Amino acid sequence: MEKKEIDQSNQNKEYNILIENVGIALKNSRQNIANTINTEIVLTYWQIGKYIIDYEQKGNEKAEYGSNMLNKLSSDLTQKYGKGFSRSNVFYIRKFYMEYPKVQTVSELLSWSHYVELLKIEQSEERSFYEIECKKFIQWLFYYQWMNLKDYAANKDIEIIGDMPIYVAYDSADVWANPGMFWLDENLNPVKVAGCPPDAFSPDGQLWGNPLYRWDLMKAENYTWWVERIKKSLELFDIVRIDHFRGFAGYFTIPFGDTTAHNGCWMAGPGYDLFRVVNEELPGAKIIAENLGFLDQSVHDLLDACGYPGMCIMEFDFGNGYDYSPLKDGLAENNVIYTGTHDNQTILSWYYELDDHLKWCVDEYFGITEEDKPNLKIIEGTFKTPPFMAIIPLQDYLGLLDHEGRMNIPSTMGLNWKWRLLPDQMKDEDAKLLYEMTKVYGRL
Repeated sequence: MEKKEIDQSNQNKEYNILIENVGIALKNSRQNIANTINTEIVLTYWQIGKYIIDYEQKGNEKAEYGSNMLNKLSSDLTQKYGKGFSRSNVFYIRKFYMEYPKVQTVSELLSWSHYVELLKIEQSEERSFYEIECKKFIQWLFYYQWMNLKDYAANKDIEIIGDMPIYVAYDSADVWANPGMFWLDENLNPVKVAGCPPDAFSPDGQLWGNPLYRWDLMKAENYTWWVERIKKSLELFDIVRIDHFRGFAGYFTIPFGDTTAHNGCWMAGPGYDLFRVVNEELPGAKIIAENLGFLDQSVHDLLDACGYPGMCIMEFDFGNGYDYSPLKDGLAENNVIYTGTHDNQTILSWYYELDDHLKWCVDEYFGITEEDKPNLKIIEGTFKTPPFMAIIPLQDYLGLLDHEGRMNIPSTMGLNWKWRLLPDQMKDEDAKLLYEMTKVYGRL
């Protein structure tokens, strides 16, 4: 028997073993999980994906076999899998799955700008079937798990707020698939990038580096890209918080290649023209506008026209203890108030680091005595304010300090987003207190 025939025989044996293993897994899963259709999809594609990854690491011959193996899957499962994700996400899938992951595999995960000459954007969409399906499945599996979590929360009358940055990264499928919607030159390098001007806290300003939008071209397409982006976010979340909302009224632009923001300038954003279309296409969309930082009248006018609630931060809005205190002056109801966000200190660290005068003002305003827990008194005071929604980080409920639970320090890397609520960290008495406080002040 020739070597080719022997290899084919071995492959057939391995394929039969694989199918048998999948069958056993499916049989066992039915005893524990009621939704057998979804379980079949998950287990089958997970098992296939595992074999494909193993084969891919062993060389092209095994990878090709993996492709053939995947292609033999039940058409019924493929259809269910496709209906559950691919068709409902066609806006994002076409370019991303056909082009971007393949290119990143070839380039060892370098930015697409490093290999755009190697693999042209408008190239053939013929790709290895197994590579595309594996990438799609990984995304689908996360989507499937997330939507289950979202449904679980909804059954508990819990809404999930998702954060949507105003800008996307240069090294992203968004820019790769839609370069004409961004300020890029003929070599697809950014012409202008995003940031913030110098101020008292940052003498050189902030250089974010994100490519800026071609608002003129987006307007010509009736802002379809933005409508689809927000629509998808509203599918994943119940409420969407749009970051840096002031950038829609006016945004700061910095020449690409500059190392500081000194040479930047302000440009007019799309304003209400964009959100008129959003409100028409997505009526009733629940959107929160992050309206923090430097705001001029154009931002206030835009927010009023949109009707979206803005944000209030207790750590900011208490003021300076002298002539500035939005909290004391009164906050509008159409706002969401936080003790602090992920970017702030925990409320207890903020309190302990106040100067003597401001700390005295905080004690007087919230009625804090030596016997009280300052974090709980400040939370109680936050609940009493007019904004229709109040959000309190769990770190503040638990009375954690920065070194114990701060989530993020802006403009730093490496030590952020590491805090997790451990199973034994929220005691029964903590949960009872949280419930009683939210009930008393109508925040359930």
